[in-house]
Amino acid sequence: MTPFAPHVYAERRRRAAAQAAESGLDGVLVTPGPDLTYFLGYTPAAETERLTMLVIGADDPDGATAVVPLLEAHDMVVGAVGGVETLPWSDGEDEHAVAARLLRDGGRYAISDAAWALHVLGMQRTLPSASFAAVTHALPLLRAAKAPEEAARLAAAGAGADAVLAEIVRRPFAGRRERDVATDLAELLRAHRHEQVDFTLVCAGENGADPHHEPSDRVIREGDMVVMDFGGLADGYGSDITRTVHVGEPTAEEREVHDVVRAAQQAGVDAVRPGATCEDVDRAARGVIEDAGYGERFIHRTGHGIGLTTHEPPYMVAGETTPITPGMCFSVEPGIYLPGRFGVRIEDVVVAFPQDVPGVDDAPHAAVRLTTSQHELLVVE
Repeated sequence: MTPFAPHVYAERRRRAAAQAAESGLDGVLVTPGPDLTYFLGYTPAAETERLTMLVIGADDPDGATAVVPLLEAHDMVVGAVGGVETLPWSDGEDEHAVAARLLRDGGRYAISDAAWALHVLGMQRTLPSASFAAVTHALPLLRAAKAPEEAARLAAAGAGADAVLAEIVRRPFAGRRERDVATDLAELLRAHRHEQVDFTLVCAGENGADPHHEPSDRVIREGDMVVMDFGGLADGYGSDITRTVHVGEPTAEEREVHDVVRAAQQAGVDAVRPGATCEDVDRAARGVIEDAGYGERFIHRTGHGIGLTTHEPPYMVAGETTPITPGMCFSVEPGIYLPGRFGVRIEDVVVAFPQDVPGVDDAPHAAVRLTTSQHELLVVE
């Protein structure tokens, strides 16, 4: 991933400190994973059992300290964008006791979801009066609103996914295995800007009724509906797109189900308006499917946030009353799944109320798709 300018990371840390203070927390503890990349521009070459942790204090928005193994301290100093102090510890030391020098016993801290239980429990043992909460619960929107430079990378990733779809539908489907098409998708993602492939789901016929079906040796046949859901990371930011195609001419029922899902997806996108919440997106998409009589066949949430990972807060689901704010990027992906027969899903990533995002025309829409491939039912060979 190409790093951003150092001041971008410094501003992110200041914002995290402010959010922690507003939430009554003493700070944020950031361990290897997307959070560390977000706040420091640094990703260890390999995650190990040795503690690496960035401490952002709520009372010191301009300061942060990285607790790091001595044998990796040089790599962190070279790999990070700067602006933080380091506190190395040596093998043989109690790394949790070293980290505790920066914390307050009795304090309340948010800690990265990806933190090893080994370290969470170690910190609890060392600071028995302190309390720790997962970032997702304590500060769920820490990375949710994307700055224009982040949304631009998401838009570029989406353009790459669109290019993959345009190529894959020109290739034969009938007579090939699901896993053969999935392999093609992975190769095409790498050819179109993606340094990491996260998933390439290809679900033919009855397998399309399983939203997370893994590609198998099932041979795709004439008359199959095929759900393709694929994505990965391009310059550190995610793509995620789903389109449903048909091998040969579809039946009237298949077209009808696809039309319902297409209308539901449009309703979900249209629900992004000033004052809307995440559950409003779910409610709008789900309502179209329920009105068509397929409510029990839509068996998952309508969407999820996307950024440095392909699944992150916020989630478009009933009960999620978080307001949609400028820069939030998330998927809108309703589906209908008919067991033993076929499934249909359509998914795009959208950015809410985009502001100055290169390559994205925000007027006059409240939500702009970052994947723009056609939504009509595509017929393939």
